[in-house]
Amino acid sequence: MFRHQLKLDGGMWIEPCNGIHMFFMRFAIDAVFVDRQMRVVRVYPQLRPWRVVPLVLGARSVFELAGGRLDLVRVGLSRGDQLRLENG
Repeated sequence: MFRHQLKLDGGMWIEPCNGIHMFFMRFAIDAVFVDRQMRVVRVYPQLRPWRVVPLVLGARSVFELAGGRLDLVRVGLSRGDQLRLENG
């Protein structure tokens, strides 16, 4: 909250987290909720300020990216897709 933007090549990983709000945000984000095994549970593209995402059942954490980032890199994420974190 209270940031002016997220860097296009970065983001935030919030754990544990299974719901978010956009109160006091100044920009849209792409939110990707994942379970403990890093499988996609739900994707919220272009989530605008002052919105609320109710609890996402089965979610353990969320990746918050700059709004439109998923479209820009043409990554079509769907429920059940497996994510993997790598260094570098």
